Amino acid sequence: MKRLWIASLAAAMLSGVCAANAANAVEPAACRNVHFADVGWTDIAATTGLASTILQGLGYNPTKTIASVPITFAGVKSKQIDVFLGYWSPTMDPMIDSFRKANQVKVLPTPNLTGAKYTLAVPDYAYQAGIKNFSDIAKNYDKLDGKIYGIEPGNDGNALIKKMIDTNQYGLGKFKLVESSEAGMLIEVNRAIRDKKPIVFLGWEPHPMNVQMKIDYLAGGDDVFGPNYGEAKVLTVTPTDYDARCPNVAKLVSNLQFTTDIENHVMLPIMNKTDANKAAREWLKANPAVLDKWLAGVKTYDGKDGLPAVKAYVAAGN
Repeated sequence: MKRLWIASLAAAMLSGVCAANAANAVEPAACRNVHFADVGWTDIAATTGLASTILQGLGYNPTKTIASVPITFAGVKSKQIDVFLGYWSPTMDPMIDSFRKANQVKVLPTPNLTGAKYTLAVPDYAYQAGIKNFSDIAKNYDKLDGKIYGIEPGNDGNALIKKMIDTNQYGLGKFKLVESSEAGMLIEVNRAIRDKKPIVFLGWEPHPMNVQMKIDYLAGGDDVFGPNYGEAKVLTVTPTDYDARCPNVAKLVSNLQFTTDIENHVMLPIMNKTDANKAAREWLKANPAVLDKWLAGVKTYDGKDGLPAVKAYVAAGN
């Protein structure tokens, strides 16, 4: 009888602890797993790594799915994706418009990044040799082997290039779009730079390519990529009811605002094969002050103050 009484007491105590933890949690258990989307770009890997590291410090379990842009938006609609930090506007506008008009996704009103750019680029020696404008590309068809290099199939930038080719805009009708991936495209660019050959490719900032290589963005593409070299803002997308279901994570996500300088520095080690979460944690360890604003009003999963918990988590990292 005594052993039975002790076992019953232990079970009751365990049940009480579990109940207390559940009561302290600021969100339902389903919110503990946070699903991000990553379309294979290093800048999105960097921002997702920063957000994921912070969530780990708060006691959440972040994961990410690599998917194309259209599949990502469909995933947010179906609530299989909780957060996408990489909606580049205006280039992705055509891909998200139908989802927004049907109120199937939510775009946070404040961009997580401003001052970005996204358009065609060339190595500086090709620029100095005369490829300075979209109208100069067709004139150099033979030197360029009739190719324009993009990134992964299904990408919005690739779609804009393909549309120019299909409509013979800027005289590009004979060109071929080479699709592979961000990494694959940059291998081709580096190979061309090594051999001093001209190459036209899809470029953007923030990205380490802007400091690792001497490149120039082409003028004259405003009608395709937008004014000021495709100047863009990057926005955050969530399911329409995510802030109601998971208000603590939603608060963190709404607080996240990056700079091109932050992203360039986090992206550089990722480009050198460092895990994105590790690169993010190392950067946060060296720059903990950014956490003050990012974690304002944010709690740990079990209801404690989020800022000291994350700072301790980051500082303890190797």
